[in-house]
Amino acid sequence: MAKPSFWNNTKRYYDLKSYWRNRFGCRVHKLPLDAGFTCPNRDGSAGTGGCIYCDSRGSALRQAGALPGVEEQLRRGKDFYRRRGRPEKFIAYFQTFTNTYAPVGTLRTRYDEALADEDVVGLSIGTRPDCLPDETLSLLESYAERSHVWLEFGLQSIHDRTLRAINRGHDAATFLDAVRRASGGRLMICVHVIVGLPGESRADILQTARVVAGLPVAGIKIHSLLALAGTLLGERYTRGEVSLMDQAGYVETVCDILELMPPEMVIQRLTAEGYREIFLAPAWAQHKLAVLGAIERELERRDSWQGKHYGGTA
Repeated sequence: MAKPSFWNNTKRYYDLKSYWRNRFGCRVHKLPLDAGFTCPNRDGSAGTGGCIYCDSRGSALRQAGALPGVEEQLRRGKDFYRRRGRPEKFIAYFQTFTNTYAPVGTLRTRYDEALADEDVVGLSIGTRPDCLPDETLSLLESYAERSHVWLEFGLQSIHDRTLRAINRGHDAATFLDAVRRASGGRLMICVHVIVGLPGESRADILQTARVVAGLPVAGIKIHSLLALAGTLLGERYTRGEVSLMDQAGYVETVCDILELMPPEMVIQRLTAEGYREIFLAPAWAQHKLAVLGAIERELERRDSWQGKHYGGTA
């Protein structure tokens, strides 16, 4: 199999675990944090109600009561993983809602609190492309000068008609502008896409993949579309108005996407999971290891790998 030697793994794609090992020489885990932020697509700034698939409750910590500070969340997360003998270092992953949607002073306080932990080797900031004003971008770039920083943009689709249909609250041009402004320095950009959005064909999905593959981004997260109770998508699914992709179709499409990605692209995720207490469908998505195994087998069946068709039209 023609794959780059720098992957240093037995997979047919460059997974995040291999990247961490190459970058830091040890096991690294992303610790999800809820810093108490909201979203402009919920508070009326960009829209209301959020994206049609989004769970409005936030993290489990937020649902449980008073939200612990960043330092306490990191301590609990480290204890959880170290009781299981892994890992050695951590990335502070600001995950819940939009983690650049606050004044710069507030952001600096939260990020500084995370990096004050000696076991934290970097930050990963989940956000939206319409929430990156120049002063916030300058703050993130200042951290990237002295630490390892990922900036994770939720895109989901490059097609404006889809972004409108899912109530995303921004267009593709806003995403492309945010990537342009954030690239060229030391920030590592990761893009999130969803496979199986309503109204999209496989050709539509692969067009999104080709656009992402041609951008100056370092990583991608591929998510399956989940119907969750309490979301607009969940309501439409329950009424029989929306159908969801089956596992075979999802696996084939993910493999198509991987073939289009550049070999150096870090594959941070290949499927979505979780939300068991509000999960509706598709049932196969609750079995992460089975889905990952099916992707591996499909790539093997094709005698294929990440980047096989990078730069081509296949």
